[in-house]
Amino acid sequence: MNDSHAGPPDLEYAAYARERLATMPPPADPEAFALAYHLLQLAYLLVTDLETRIHRPRGWTLPGFRLMFKLWLLGPTQPVRLAEISAMSRSAVTNAVNTLERGSLVERRPVPGDGRAVVIALTEAGERAVREAFAEQARREGEWFAPLDETERARLTGLLTRILRERPALGVSRRS
Repeated sequence: MNDSHAGPPDLEYAAYARERLATMPPPADPEAFALAYHLLQLAYLLVTDLETRIHRPRGWTLPGFRLMFKLWLLGPTQPVRLAEISAMSRSAVTNAVNTLERGSLVERRPVPGDGRAVVIALTEAGERAVREAFAEQARREGEWFAPLDETERARLTGLLTRILRERPALGVSRRS
């Protein structure tokens, strides 16, 4: 790799890999590679930053915060619904809820008329905690996306939403 345009090493690597892929026959797709690489790198760096600065000091993970945030907006919610809207397995939701419940941030409440069903709800302490963490996270997200103006943010959000809406089926791939 050429160090003449020294930038962050991850971006230098991405440029190098894209150039190499451009010389290869299909199925190599340098544009798809670059898009996926940059999205994954951004997601990794953003998650790591938010967890390190905001959530781990509170004893949480980002997925735990995401569940509390959803409960803050939606109110008491059944675990299966939390799994659906969080792209988490039911067992991952259960594990996160167990951890948050031990911290007195959420509680399980019975559903009236259904002896087996429960909803997950924030406690008062959980609501205070999620409000504080949300304010801090919103400020940090603003710093991350400051290089984009309002129009660029809206465009990027629209493009990402379109990709998510039209995503390929999830599950195990079968090789021919």
